[in-house]
Amino acid sequence: LQECILSGIMSVNGKKVLHMDRNSYYGGESASITPLEDLYKRFNLPGTPPESMGRGRDWNVDLIPKFLMANGQLVKMLLYTEVTRYLDFKVIEGSFVYKGGKIYKVPSTEAEALASSLMGLFEKRRFRKFLVYVANFDENDPRTFEGVDPKKTTMRDVYKKFDLGQDVIDFTGHALALYRTDDYLDQPCQETINRIKLYSESLARYGKSPYLYPLYGLGELPQGFARLSAIYGGTYMLNKPIEEIVVENGKVVGVKSEGEVARCKQLICDPSYVSDRVTKVGQVIRVICILSHPIKNTNDANSCQIIIPQNQVNRKSDIYVCMISSAHNVAAQGKYIAIASTTVETADPEKEIKPALDLLEPIEQKFLSISDLFAPTDLGTESQIFISRTYDATTHFETTCDDIKDIYKRMMGSEFDFEEMKRKKNDIYGEEEQQ
Repeated sequence: LQECILSGIMSVNGKKVLHMDRNSYYGGESASITPLEDLYKRFNLPGTPPESMGRGRDWNVDLIPKFLMANGQLVKMLLYTEVTRYLDFKVIEGSFVYKGGKIYKVPSTEAEALASSLMGLFEKRRFRKFLVYVANFDENDPRTFEGVDPKKTTMRDVYKKFDLGQDVIDFTGHALALYRTDDYLDQPCQETINRIKLYSESLARYGKSPYLYPLYGLGELPQGFARLSAIYGGTYMLNKPIEEIVVENGKVVGVKSEGEVARCKQLICDPSYVSDRVTKVGQVIRVICILSHPIKNTNDANSCQIIIPQNQVNRKSDIYVCMISSAHNVAAQGKYIAIASTTVETADPEKEIKPALDLLEPIEQKFLSISDLFAPTDLGTESQIFISRTYDATTHFETTCDDIKDIYKRMMGSEFDFEEMKRKKNDIYGEEEQQ
């Protein structure tokens, strides 16, 4: 996806783009696999899917589970590039958080907050005060700070200021600000406040949850940006084996494939193409589960997210569950796909993800994968090779968008500017429409 989005943006920017992929489908790691038979093959499962799974063609199973924040960066990229015209989205029905072995709905309205059994009565009042403070907080207007210095005061101190207890801190940091660990507590509060704002503003757009999901699966996203690139003259080659990346005097000059070299000045790729320029920074375990029932205690939602904060299960990082269903054209009628993921911390990852799988029982079929996470050791300044990061365990695209903006800045020497992107597009589209 990062490469597809960047190829779209670079094409709009007037660059000549050639996009090669050794796979026969778009999106690489962030593809959706169809038909179901291909998923069985991919995970080396013997035999074929049972009759009860319905038609294989009705399935589009994401390899990497993520949702879009309604007000987040990826939605902005989709709107500015108008890739939205190729996609349809549905709002995810609810967001849940795990506490003491049970799951609770993350309150999405004031009425829900007052009725929620996540907090006691007095705690609710304090929490409401905190949310009002966050909503009014404006980093450019010191009058909204109430004695907090966004660049110095830690988030731990902000929670203290509002006298919030541990349970509320847990769900605020992990289910609203969507941090994977508790490291954020001792960092300046500006970033956290902005994350909670993003959550609240995303929620305000549609009301059920702050998350969106594309019909037919996440594989639609890379394809949408691939189309954008093609409209602006980008060339796509699928099924293209990459023999080597040609480097002269420390700088990339081309890519060799099937005996020919395609010459280039800059190259964007994922870590799998340049193993000598990346370093392993961890692992993620993901389990794709096929269910014949909605998840218990979610009010029979046809889609939801569940966050298990690390404190609740004595871990350092959170466990996530994303659930979607036939309502999103990704599964056969009456079937549900739940994908659990977390950052690996021990030598027994399957045991680490068990609390999530316990919430999903009975599970009809499981597909388990453990992926290495890579980050570039070469930032491309000299080599002009720009390497994306592997998808982390988070269940939304904010970190992926940060990576895209980071690569853009390293390539172009300037910040990625949504407004400018919009202007460039109008220049090109505007004239064509008049003719």
